[in-house]
Amino acid sequence: MVFKLFGQSKIDAFAKSLAQDIAKRYPPAIANNPEQMVSQKRLTAILEDTFERARQFNRDNKLGMFKKAKLGNTFKWELKEMGYEAKFVDIATEGLIVYLTRGNA
Repeated sequence: MVFKLFGQSKIDAFAKSLAQDIAKRYPPAIANNPEQMVSQKRLTAILEDTFERARQFNRDNKLGMFKKAKLGNTFKWELKEMGYEAKFVDIATEGLIVYLTRGNA
């Protein structure tokens, strides 16, 4: 059986770009500092923009279950390496997976 590996590096690069986009708009220094709170509305908009990009990537590339998992895992580790707290990383990753797995509606 031949495995189609089109996308391991493409998926990794895309996941890292999603994390970097979040970091530009909501840096770890702000996210981890309770005194520099960003409004919930603003944070929600940042995350939803990111998740919508991921959903479009999924539509364009028809990711299967394993590739969605790879995307989520790389995204999660990239956020951790950037210095985000575990709670934020878990919430952002869960949101990403929900957007990737729900229908195209």
